[in-house]
Amino acid sequence: MTNHNRYNQNHHWHEHYQNPQYRRISIEQAMDIAVRRVPGQVVKAELDYDDGMLVYEIDIRTADGYKYEVKVDATTGAILKVKLD
Repeated sequence: MTNHNRYNQNHHWHEHYQNPQYRRISIEQAMDIAVRRVPGQVVKAELDYDDGMLVYEIDIRTADGYKYEVKVDATTGAILKVKLD
């Protein structure tokens, strides 16, 4: 691999929204925040770039079988949205 290609790959990762430098909270912290709001089992958790901001989308299945999606701001940890899926 040439130095130019290595630079491009590193630069791409540096600018990529999934680079940890752009997050203040971890996915584990986001799951904890979401479960405190909607008690249940996390069935899916992912980092996404939504409307110009980094958010964790956490899917939770409650004890009574309902599935909720909780969006948590990856920078502040604030809950942005809770919706029944």
